[in-house]
Amino acid sequence: MPKETAVYTHGHHESVLRSHTWRTAENSAAYLLGELRPGLDVLDVGCGPGTITADFAALVAPGRVTAVDAAEDVLAQARAHAEGRGLDNVRFAVADVHDLDFPDDSFDVVHAHQVLQHVGDPVQALREMRRVCRPGGVVAARDSDYGAFTWFPELPVLTEWQELYSRVARASGGEPDAGRRLLSWARAAGFTGITATAGTWCFATPEERTWWSGLWADRTTASVYARIAVEGGHADAGQLAAIADAWRAWGAEDDAWFLVPHGEILCRV
Repeated sequence: MPKETAVYTHGHHESVLRSHTWRTAENSAAYLLGELRPGLDVLDVGCGPGTITADFAALVAPGRVTAVDAAEDVLAQARAHAEGRGLDNVRFAVADVHDLDFPDDSFDVVHAHQVLQHVGDPVQALREMRRVCRPGGVVAARDSDYGAFTWFPELPVLTEWQELYSRVARASGGEPDAGRRLLSWARAAGFTGITATAGTWCFATPEERTWWSGLWADRTTASVYARIAVEGGHADAGQLAAIADAWRAWGAEDDAWFLVPHGEILCRV
């Protein structure tokens, strides 16, 4: 089986985990919740710090959730989060979505949130997700679409950020505009019963603006993304600092508003 060839653009800097730990099943997997019920076995691919995983575990108990990620270090945080919530129906493992170490037909639901945009072969990833899903089950994926992000006020430097991020992500082997491609990838992976939808995050309150702008300002100068941008010749430290300043300036605007659109797919097996 193919192995992962893409580099995870964000890494696990604190500024990245600041956003990942905000995610819940309600704000990031609402399209899937109607499929979950007690007793199901769920595979959560690319679980990160495990906040969505833990919500799934609470919903399907006494069923089990298996949570996998390519990074061992972030799994320790996911384990701690599950333990802190008193959940004993979750197990964790390191895995590559291109070559999952599970038998065929192992799970009722296979889920991936913000994963396919970062992998080298999203179609192969979906084939593997389909392989380990039982007949009658569902494969679910949700990914943002950076090219469709929109905001106000329209600071030109944030447009430079959007273009820079896309260059860096593609140079790392990913596809930042994954949301619009999910249906196409699912069809290429052999799925036929596909429901394609869209969902959004919107940051518009003073607290949301401060949080969103602050984490992106920090991510722009201190995360793996920043290192890749400089080492790859996509930007220098001065350009990254200017983008970070623009993020903070945007976040200080009383009428600032930011929309993050996502593509979503539910694929019947």
